[in-house]
Amino acid sequence: MQKISALLHRFPRWAAMGAGALSAYGFEPWGLWPLTLVCFALLIHLIAHAPNTKHAFILGWLFGVGHFTFGNQWIAVAFTFQAAMPIWLGYIAVVALALYLAVYPALAAAGAVWIRQFAAKTPPPDRDDVRNGAATYSLILSFAGLWILTEWLRSWVFTGYVWNPLAVGFVSHWFDLWLPTIGTYGVGGLMILASGAMALLGSRRWTNGFVLAAIVGVAILSSAKIYVTEPSLSTRTAVTVVQPNISQADKYAPGYDVINFAKLAMNSRPLPGQAPRLILWPEAAIPDYLEDGYPYPYYQRQAGESAAGARARLTTLMADGDVLVTGANRLIFEKRQLVAARNSVSAMDAFGRILGHYDKAHLVPYGEYLPMPWLLKPLGLARLVPGSLDFWPGPGAQTMTVTVDGKPVKIGMQICYEMIFSGQTVDRNNRPDFIFNSSNDAWFGTIGPPQHLAQARLRAIEEGLPVIRSTPTGISAIIDADGRILQSLPLGKDGRIDAFLPRAKAPTFFARFGNVIPLAFAGLLIVLALLPLAQRRASR
Repeated sequence: MQKISALLHRFPRWAAMGAGALSAYGFEPWGLWPLTLVCFALLIHLIAHAPNTKHAFILGWLFGVGHFTFGNQWIAVAFTFQAAMPIWLGYIAVVALALYLAVYPALAAAGAVWIRQFAAKTPPPDRDDVRNGAATYSLILSFAGLWILTEWLRSWVFTGYVWNPLAVGFVSHWFDLWLPTIGTYGVGGLMILASGAMALLGSRRWTNGFVLAAIVGVAILSSAKIYVTEPSLSTRTAVTVVQPNISQADKYAPGYDVINFAKLAMNSRPLPGQAPRLILWPEAAIPDYLEDGYPYPYYQRQAGESAAGARARLTTLMADGDVLVTGANRLIFEKRQLVAARNSVSAMDAFGRILGHYDKAHLVPYGEYLPMPWLLKPLGLARLVPGSLDFWPGPGAQTMTVTVDGKPVKIGMQICYEMIFSGQTVDRNNRPDFIFNSSNDAWFGTIGPPQHLAQARLRAIEEGLPVIRSTPTGISAIIDADGRILQSLPLGKDGRIDAFLPRAKAPTFFARFGNVIPLAFAGLLIVLALLPLAQRRASR
């Protein structure tokens, strides 16, 4: 242990970056979550020995560069579907994104060291001995609190990008018992406390380490799920989840419209004796415009078929009482000039009547719109989604009510990566019966889809709501309100899931109050970090 510690202190920056890279392998599809805890323990050990906030910032930033580069490596795959840009640009994009995202753990690390130094004029520790137990606790508690704050900031600064929050590596493990109470960001702070205990034990501070480990253990064991199940619908609602296995390369290829529709149709028609159901299709499942009123030339892309004709074709796949919910783009005109589009989900009944729309609110920068086009277009950069027309965002989380077999069903809508935003997925004033995540994970290679699925499971546990995902190539799934995958379709397979909608739970504590709870938890940790050292300083 002493030799390892000496090596770490000889090359702290390389150790930080290497630990960050390894920590990403706690996420899906690898699932090596104990490795993530160890890597964060190593980061805590390194910043505990940092002589000042500048060094701590650098160590946290290098850790973040490794962590986010390997955690977001699936992004490079998306560039293989855009002929306007070279493939190698995808790898540059991954690293460039990591350079920015690494600022957040850097701020948490530097802030933790600053709080330790502010609370008491404690000199930086030498080698492996943390001279002051209170200073050590201050660092760990403040780092956990600041980690919560920086993950929350990462969810909305510059429109937000919070893929793979720390808690997602621990879904299905004991730590997720706290998700209904303190949410994803709060559980991330709890993970930091667990890693802090490991760092103390690794530094042979046995008493401090075991005390902190015991506190974390008691907290986990005390978080039994006490939320009761809501009364189910009077008759269970049938659903058909469709996965057509349409690759991104074939989605917009000339002549593939007929083939793609045939794949959707094959997995959508009613089975003999099947009850009226919700038919759930992926994001942008069809190229058709389902709304009337557009100038006629815009329907010519559908071989002259009108919106009414497109809807009539869809009704041939439906039985009486069925409702189809599908991804389909909408257009926005101003004075008969096309100005933008919306990435939408539309619901339609078996008579071809449009029941409602949901417009995606969290659009993907460089995917669905190009920031600073005046600068980036001359450099040869383009959106990943084909076409030159930017998408406009919708108003945010909404609930759509449809009638299936004479019964109202309330659907919470979230399109694709909107599911990663904790506390932003449900209309709290109109709580749905479940969340439908219509997604296109065909962009994401083999690493992105299981990570996306894991984050959908976080939303189910946080909100106490079932989640149903439909994607073109996988992983489509039905997830219950406890985050368990009841049924799923694997990557690269076409098929359908015929099931009944799982029951929702009563609103969880997090569902009632949202991210106020983890932010309050972060504040509590920072206050606790300051108290013991402030008291000691006052007594001198």
